[in-house]
Order: sequence, then C-alpha cells, then structure tokens
Amino acid sequence: MGSQSNIDLAYIAGFLDGDGSLMLQIKKRKDSKAGKRFMATVCFYQDSRHAESLSWIRSIFGIGYLSNRNDGMSELRINGFAQVKKIIQSLLPFLRFKKHQGNALYQATSILEQKSLTQLSRKELEKLVSLIEIIQNENYVARRKKTKVELQTMLGLTP
Repeated sequence: MGSQSNIDLAYIAGFLDGDGSLMLQIKKRKDSKAGKRFMATVCFYQDSRHAESLSWIRSIFGIGYLSNRNDGMSELRINGFAQVKKIIQSLLPFLRFKKHQGNALYQATSILEQKSLTQLSRKELEKLVSLIEIIQNENYVARRKKTKVELQTMLGLTP
C-alpha cells in the first residue's frame, strides 16, 4: 500500500463511515470445485463530478478499481482478503459508524486469507455466516439481503 499518515487514514475512515460500504458476500462460481466463493469488498462512493477524492484514496492505498456508474456516481472498489484486511486494519482505529462492521470484516478476512473454501471447517463456515449477518445488517441496501438460512444452505450447513 502507498504512503499513509494518520490524518489521511482518519479522513478516509470518515469518508467510509459516510459514503462507503463494507461487504462480505458468497458468490456463485461455475469454474471452481466448490461452485461458490467468498468475496470481501471495501467500496467508496462519490458523485462523479467529485470523483477526484476517490483517485486520491486509491493513491493512498495503491490499490483498487475506479469506475463510473450510469447513475452519475463513481466508486472505488477494493477486493481481496489480504488487501481488505490490511485496509480495514489501518482504518479501524478511526472508524466510528462502521466499526462493528469493520471488526466483523477483519475477522472474516483473517479466516478467509488462510484457507480455501473447501478447507474451511463447519465451525469456520458458521462463524463466517454470522459475520456476514453482522455486516449486511448494518448496510443500507435497496435489494433484499440473504437470510441466515439461505446463507447456510449455500454453504451446505443445513441438514
């Protein structure tokens, strides 16, 4: 990651608290043995007229994908367990409104960066489901969220 001062990290944490989201999702995937994968994401949103702030955040972390959406918004999206964990770790001391989510995502990425999906124990999968619930229950979403039972079913945790 790029050069970061505590002032920069505090500003970015405030930006994330207000105009960002933390996500942990289970995605279907046809090209893997498991047929699914976990995806951890830190995302920052901004009106496209002011997207230079997203470029600045990207330069601070030295990672991420910038895109302009059709609705006049731009986003900086950072994926990957190790990258997300490192960013969350650097922002956690400064997060206020998303601290609970940040802690949950940090725990999840700590588990997921160590093992592939097929290597995870039942206990670890159940822990990940509970962490997904914490994260998604704090997010504002326009679409319906997956229920605990739906998440468990996706991971083969139901009888």
